[in-house]
Amino acid sequence: MDAGRGTAEAGDGKGTGEGDGGAPRPRTYGPRERMVFSAAQLIRRDGVNATGMREVAVHAGAPRGSLQHYFPGGKQQLVDEAVAWSGRYAARRIGRFLAALPEPSPSALFAAMVGQWIREYETEGFGAGCPVAAATVDCAQSAESTRRSAAGAFATWNAPLADALTGFGVPAAQAPALALLMISTLEGALLIARAEGSTAPLETVARELGPLLDGCATGRDRT
Repeated sequence: MDAGRGTAEAGDGKGTGEGDGGAPRPRTYGPRERMVFSAAQLIRRDGVNATGMREVAVHAGAPRGSLQHYFPGGKQQLVDEAVAWSGRYAARRIGRFLAALPEPSPSALFAAMVGQWIREYETEGFGAGCPVAAATVDCAQSAESTRRSAAGAFATWNAPLADALTGFGVPAAQAPALALLMISTLEGALLIARAEGSTAPLETVARELGPLLDGCATGRDRT
Protein backbone atom coordinates (compact mmCIF):
# COMPACT_ATOMS: atom_id res chain seq x y z
CA MET A 1 0.00 0.00 0.00
CA ASP A 2 1.07 3.52 -0.70
CA ALA A 3 1.78 5.28 2.55
CA GLY A 4 2.36 8.73 1.14
CA ARG A 5 6.02 8.93 2.14
CA GLY A 6 7.40 12.40 1.69
CA THR A 7 4.44 13.76 -0.20
CA ALA A 8 2.31 16.82 0.27
CA GLU A 9 -0.69 14.76 1.21
CA ALA A 10 -0.91 15.02 4.95
CA GLY A 11 -4.59 15.86 5.11
CA ASP A 12 -7.74 14.58 3.49
CA GLY A 13 -8.22 16.00 0.04
CA LYS A 14 -4.52 15.90 0.01
CA GLY A 15 -2.40 7.55 1.43
CA THR A 16 1.03 2.38 3.06
CA GLY A 17 2.38 2.89 1.57
CA GLU A 18 3.22 4.59 0.03
CA GLY A 19 6.54 4.68 -1.62
CA ASP A 20 7.45 6.78 -4.61
CA GLY A 21 9.12 9.88 -3.22
CA GLY A 22 7.53 13.06 -4.43
CA ALA A 23 8.00 16.64 -3.25
CA PRO A 24 8.80 17.28 0.43
CA ARG A 25 5.74 17.64 2.64
CA PRO A 26 4.91 21.34 3.10
CA ARG A 27 4.18 22.70 6.57
CA THR A 28 0.75 24.03 5.65
CA TYR A 29 -1.32 21.38 7.40
CA GLY A 30 -2.41 21.65 10.99
CA PRO A 31 -0.90 19.59 13.79
CA ARG A 32 -3.69 17.02 13.69
CA GLU A 33 -3.18 16.20 10.02
CA ARG A 34 0.59 16.16 10.44
CA MET A 35 0.36 13.75 13.35
CA VAL A 36 -1.83 11.32 11.40
CA PHE A 37 0.63 11.46 8.52
CA SER A 38 3.62 11.02 10.84
CA ALA A 39 2.00 8.10 12.63
CA ALA A 40 1.59 6.32 9.30
CA GLN A 41 5.24 6.90 8.43
CA LEU A 42 6.53 5.66 11.79
CA ILE A 43 4.23 2.64 11.79
CA ARG A 44 5.39 1.60 8.33
CA ARG A 45 8.98 1.76 9.57
CA ASP A 46 8.82 0.60 13.19
CA GLY A 47 5.41 -1.03 13.66
CA VAL A 48 2.69 0.01 16.07
CA ASN A 49 4.24 -1.26 19.27
CA ALA A 50 7.50 0.64 18.75
CA THR A 51 5.78 3.87 17.73
CA GLY A 52 5.17 6.17 20.67
CA MET A 53 3.06 9.29 20.90
CA ARG A 54 6.14 11.37 21.76
CA GLU A 55 7.88 10.17 18.59
CA VAL A 56 4.83 11.02 16.51
CA ALA A 57 4.68 14.55 17.92
CA VAL A 58 8.38 15.12 17.25
CA HIS A 59 8.15 13.73 13.72
CA ALA A 60 5.14 15.96 13.01
CA GLY A 61 6.66 19.05 14.59
CA ALA A 62 3.57 19.33 16.78
CA PRO A 63 3.31 20.36 20.44
CA ARG A 64 3.11 17.34 22.73
CA GLY A 65 0.17 18.91 24.50
CA SER A 66 -1.84 18.77 21.30
CA LEU A 67 -1.94 14.96 21.32
CA GLN A 68 -4.60 14.70 24.00
CA HIS A 69 -6.54 17.56 22.45
CA TYR A 70 -6.73 16.04 18.97
CA PHE A 71 -6.73 12.38 19.97
CA PRO A 72 -8.68 11.99 23.23
CA GLY A 73 -8.73 8.25 22.54
CA GLY A 74 -4.96 8.19 22.84
CA LYS A 75 -2.60 6.11 20.77
CA GLN A 76 -5.34 3.71 19.70
CA GLN A 77 -7.31 6.48 18.04
CA LEU A 78 -4.20 7.86 16.33
CA VAL A 79 -3.20 4.44 15.01
CA ASP A 80 -6.69 3.75 13.69
CA GLU A 81 -6.82 7.10 11.93
CA ALA A 82 -3.35 6.63 10.43
CA VAL A 83 -4.37 3.23 9.09
CA ALA A 84 -7.59 4.60 7.60
CA TRP A 85 -5.70 7.53 6.06
CA SER A 86 -3.25 5.12 4.43
CA GLY A 87 -6.11 3.29 2.75
CA ARG A 88 -7.57 6.52 1.40
CA TYR A 89 -4.19 7.63 0.13
CA ALA A 90 -3.56 4.34 -1.67
CA ALA A 91 -7.01 4.57 -3.26
CA ARG A 92 -6.29 8.04 -4.61
CA ARG A 93 -3.00 6.86 -6.05
CA ILE A 94 -4.83 4.49 -8.38
CA GLY A 95 -6.28 7.44 -10.29
CA ARG A 96 -2.87 9.05 -10.56
CA PHE A 97 -1.30 5.90 -11.87
CA LEU A 98 -4.04 5.57 -14.48
CA ALA A 99 -3.60 9.15 -15.64
CA ALA A 100 0.13 8.62 -16.13
CA LEU A 101 -0.04 5.34 -18.08
CA PRO A 102 1.02 5.82 -21.71
CA GLU A 103 -0.68 2.55 -22.70
CA PRO A 104 -3.33 1.70 -20.09
CA SER A 105 -3.80 -1.98 -19.26
CA PRO A 106 -4.17 -4.09 -16.12
CA SER A 107 -0.52 -5.15 -16.30
CA ALA A 108 0.66 -1.57 -16.76
CA LEU A 109 -1.35 -0.44 -13.74
CA PHE A 110 0.08 -3.22 -11.60
CA ALA A 111 3.59 -2.41 -12.81
CA ALA A 112 3.06 1.20 -11.74
CA MET A 113 1.89 0.10 -8.29
CA VAL A 114 4.94 -2.12 -7.90
CA GLY A 115 7.32 0.37 -9.49
CA GLN A 116 6.81 3.02 -6.84
CA TRP A 117 8.09 0.58 -4.22
CA ILE A 118 11.04 -0.49 -6.34
CA ARG A 119 12.07 3.15 -6.64
CA GLU A 120 11.75 3.73 -2.92
CA TYR A 121 13.76 0.65 -2.01
CA GLU A 122 16.47 1.42 -4.55
CA THR A 123 16.91 4.97 -3.27
CA GLU A 124 16.17 4.68 0.45
CA GLY A 125 16.67 1.07 1.40
CA PHE A 126 14.27 -1.51 2.75
CA GLY A 127 13.47 0.04 6.11
CA ALA A 128 9.75 0.66 5.62
CA GLY A 129 6.74 -1.21 4.34
CA CYS A 130 2.99 -0.89 4.29
CA PRO A 131 1.56 0.76 7.43
CA VAL A 132 -1.70 -1.14 7.16
CA ALA A 133 0.12 -4.46 7.01
CA ALA A 134 2.29 -3.45 9.97
CA ALA A 135 -0.73 -2.46 12.04
CA THR A 136 -2.52 -5.68 11.13
CA VAL A 137 0.42 -7.82 12.23
CA ASP A 138 0.81 -5.93 15.51
CA CYS A 139 -2.81 -5.38 16.48
CA ALA A 140 -5.28 -7.65 14.67
CA GLN A 141 -5.69 -9.90 17.71
CA SER A 142 -5.30 -7.26 20.41
CA ALA A 143 -7.17 -4.21 19.12
CA GLU A 144 -10.49 -4.76 17.39
CA SER A 145 -10.76 -1.15 16.27
CA THR A 146 -7.41 -1.37 14.49
CA ARG A 147 -8.39 -4.63 12.85
CA ARG A 148 -11.54 -2.96 11.54
CA SER A 149 -9.57 0.06 10.37
CA ALA A 150 -7.14 -2.19 8.52
CA ALA A 151 -9.92 -4.18 6.87
CA GLY A 152 -11.58 -0.93 5.86
CA ALA A 153 -8.32 0.44 4.46
CA PHE A 154 -7.83 -2.58 2.22
CA ALA A 155 -11.46 -2.34 1.07
CA THR A 156 -11.01 1.37 0.34
CA TRP A 157 -7.97 0.55 -1.78
CA ASN A 158 -9.72 -2.32 -3.55
CA ALA A 159 -12.70 -0.29 -4.78
CA PRO A 160 -11.00 2.09 -7.25
CA LEU A 161 -8.67 -0.68 -8.36
CA ALA A 162 -11.65 -2.88 -9.21
CA ASP A 163 -13.26 0.04 -11.03
CA ALA A 164 -10.09 0.52 -13.07
CA LEU A 165 -10.04 -3.15 -14.00
CA THR A 166 -13.66 -2.95 -15.10
CA GLY A 167 -12.70 -0.03 -17.32
CA PHE A 168 -10.05 -2.22 -18.91
CA GLY A 169 -12.69 -4.81 -19.76
CA VAL A 170 -12.48 -7.16 -16.79
CA PRO A 171 -15.99 -8.46 -16.00
CA ALA A 172 -17.51 -6.52 -13.12
CA ALA A 173 -18.17 -9.70 -11.16
CA GLN A 174 -14.49 -10.66 -11.37
CA ALA A 175 -12.87 -7.26 -10.88
CA PRO A 176 -12.95 -7.09 -7.04
CA ALA A 177 -11.36 -10.54 -6.77
CA LEU A 178 -8.69 -9.61 -9.29
CA ALA A 179 -8.03 -6.37 -7.41
CA LEU A 180 -7.62 -8.41 -4.23
CA LEU A 181 -5.14 -10.64 -6.04
CA MET A 182 -3.12 -7.58 -7.08
CA ILE A 183 -3.13 -6.11 -3.58
CA SER A 184 -2.25 -9.34 -1.80
CA THR A 185 0.48 -10.14 -4.32
CA LEU A 186 2.03 -6.71 -3.84
CA GLU A 187 1.83 -6.96 -0.05
CA GLY A 188 3.49 -10.37 -0.06
CA ALA A 189 6.22 -9.23 -2.42
CA LEU A 190 6.94 -6.25 -0.18
CA LEU A 191 7.47 -8.55 2.78
CA ILE A 192 9.81 -10.85 0.87
CA ALA A 193 11.68 -7.91 -0.68
CA ARG A 194 12.38 -6.50 2.77
CA ALA A 195 13.45 -9.89 4.09
CA GLU A 196 15.83 -10.43 1.18
CA GLY A 197 16.97 -6.84 0.90
CA SER A 198 16.27 -7.05 -2.81
CA THR A 199 13.75 -5.66 -5.28
CA ALA A 200 13.79 -8.96 -7.19
CA PRO A 201 10.52 -10.24 -5.63
CA LEU A 202 8.74 -7.06 -6.74
CA GLU A 203 10.17 -7.28 -10.23
CA THR A 204 9.15 -10.94 -10.41
CA VAL A 205 5.51 -10.41 -9.45
CA ALA A 206 5.12 -7.52 -11.88
CA ARG A 207 6.53 -9.62 -14.70
CA GLU A 208 4.69 -12.86 -13.94
CA LEU A 209 1.29 -11.55 -12.89
CA GLY A 210 1.00 -9.04 -15.73
CA PRO A 211 0.00 -11.49 -18.48
CA LEU A 212 -2.60 -13.10 -16.22
CA LEU A 213 -4.14 -9.71 -15.49
CA ASP A 214 -4.27 -8.73 -19.14
CA GLY A 215 -5.78 -12.09 -20.00
CA CYS A 216 -8.76 -11.30 -17.78
CA ALA A 217 -9.64 -8.19 -19.79
CA THR A 218 -12.02 -8.49 -22.70
CA GLY A 219 -10.60 -5.49 -24.51
CA ARG A 220 -13.55 -3.21 -23.80
CA ASP A 221 -12.68 0.44 -23.14
CA ARG A 222 -8.91 0.18 -23.12
CA THR A 223 -8.44 3.84 -23.94
